[in-house]
Amino acid sequence: MANELDEMTGPVNGAGRDINVIEKQLPVQVGWGSTLFEILLWVCGILPGVIFLFMKISAKNYFQQLQQKLQADASTIDNYLEQRVQILQNVAQLVAKAVDLDKDVMKAVAAFRGGRLPESERNAVASQIDGCFGRLFPQVEAYPELKAHAAIADAMQQNAYLQKEITAARSLYNDTVTQWNTDVFSWPTKQIVAARAGYTTRIPFTASAATKAQARQVFF
Repeated sequence: MANELDEMTGPVNGAGRDINVIEKQLPVQVGWGSTLFEILLWVCGILPGVIFLFMKISAKNYFQQLQQKLQADASTIDNYLEQRVQILQNVAQLVAKAVDLDKDVMKAVAAFRGGRLPESERNAVASQIDGCFGRLFPQVEAYPELKAHAAIADAMQQNAYLQKEITAARSLYNDTVTQWNTDVFSWPTKQIVAARAGYTTRIPFTASAATKAQARQVFF
């Protein structure tokens, strides 16, 4: 039998294909067949019905614990973002003392001084922080004495480290989201529980359009 997908002779899109994360949560649903399945378990005897009842309780507990893990994974991303904000503020102050820093950069930095990062705007905040660092780097590169400044050099290294940690934290968050999205459609026990609880699928991390466009630029 021939392969359904043949990478040697199959149709190829020479122009390539970009992909996007669909911003849509799918509701978990079950039909009458699931209800019939539960009724038949009780008809077959009390024991099968009781066993499945405990299986549903276990699945409910599992989803509650998984939601807490999702919260923890999201909080980890926020913590790293907040650390980057602190570094950004410190670097901006050091650079501003040495050169006439762009007022727009200082305004953007000041906007992050309001305290806790808004959870609902995590991606937007991350993109704004990247933009601020992108405008600070040319200022530092233009002045050799700034590049040699120990505090600034250390802050830049910390920024690079935190960016890697944010990427790793997002991957961990996406893994948990994938686990959730897979389990809510695991029939019968978990899907029935998820449908009765009104659960939906979750949306993984999404890069902004500006970040995607920047990634296509020539850096060297």
